[in-house]
Amino acid sequence: MIEVLKDYLEYLEIQKHYSFHTIDNYKRDIEKFLLFMNDQGFSLGEVNQTLIRNFLMCEKRKGVSSRSNERRLIACRKFFDYLVKYQYLNANPFTLIKAPKVSKLPPQVLYEQELIKILDYNKSRDDFLAKRDQAILELLYASGLRVSELISITLQDISPRQRIIKITGKGNKQRMVPYSFRAQNALNDYINDCRSKIIEKNMIEQPTNRLFINAKGEPLTSRGVEYVLSKIDEKAGTNLKLHPHTLRHTFATHLLDNGADLRTIQELLGHKSLNTTQVYTHVSTKRMVEEYNKVFPRAKKGD
Repeated sequence: MIEVLKDYLEYLEIQKHYSFHTIDNYKRDIEKFLLFMNDQGFSLGEVNQTLIRNFLMCEKRKGVSSRSNERRLIACRKFFDYLVKYQYLNANPFTLIKAPKVSKLPPQVLYEQELIKILDYNKSRDDFLAKRDQAILELLYASGLRVSELISITLQDISPRQRIIKITGKGNKQRMVPYSFRAQNALNDYINDCRSKIIEKNMIEQPTNRLFINAKGEPLTSRGVEYVLSKIDEKAGTNLKLHPHTLRHTFATHLLDNGADLRTIQELLGHKSLNTTQVYTHVSTKRMVEEYNKVFPRAKKGD
C-alpha cells in the first residue's frame, strides 16, 4: 500500500506537475484515511461508502472543519481514481460520496493602513533576513502570487528592465506578471546584499537558482514563507493572522477598488475561470459600504 501511494505521489509530480505543497497535502490527507481504514480492519478492495462516511464523521468529531474534510474527500477520490485507472481496483467507492457543505467565507483583505504598518515595521528591522522578508512582502502584494509560485521563481525568471516575472502556476501553466517599483527596489536590495551574504556565509559553491532561500542557502518552502509572515504579523502587533493568500487577495481587491477590470485581474492571478475572480467584486462592495458607513455623517442607524 505504501508503494502504491508513493507511485501515486510521483505521478502527481511528474505527470500532473502538482506543486510540492499540494502533493504534501494530498499525502497527509490520504494517509489519514488509510490509517483509519487499517484501524477498522479494511483493505483497499473492501472500502465502501459506509466506511468513508464513518471516516468523515470521525474527523468531524475530532474538530476537523467541513472545508478540511472536503479537501480530504477530494484527495482520496483522486487517489482511488488512480487505483482504478491502473487496475488496482475495479471501482471507486468515493464517486457517490457528496462533499460536506462548506460555508464559503469572503477572502481576508488588508486595508491600506494595515498593509503600510506591516511593510513599515519590516523595513525598520536590522537583522540578517530583513531584506529577504521585505522582498517577499512587496512581491506577494505587488503581483498577487500564490505561495507555491513565489517559492518556484528562479533568478532567470526575473526581467528587471521590464519589471516582469515568468510565473509557473497550477497545471504547469506559465504567465507573465508585472511587479512594482517598490518590489523592484526590495528585490535588488535582497539579491545584491542579503542573498549574496547568505551564500557566502554558508560557503556554498553551487548555489540554487531559486530566488528565495533560507538562512542555510536552501530553497525557501511554502511553510517557511508562512512562518516568516506569521512572525512579522506577531512582531508588528497587527494580529491579522497574516498568510501569503491574504496578500494575494489584497492585491486583487485593491486593483478592483482602483478600477481594474475583472479580465485583467483574472490574467494576473492565473485563474482558469472568471467565476473564481468574481469573488472580489463582493469583497470590494462590502469594503465600499464599510467605508461609507465610517465617513458619512448620517449613515448610522438612528441618525
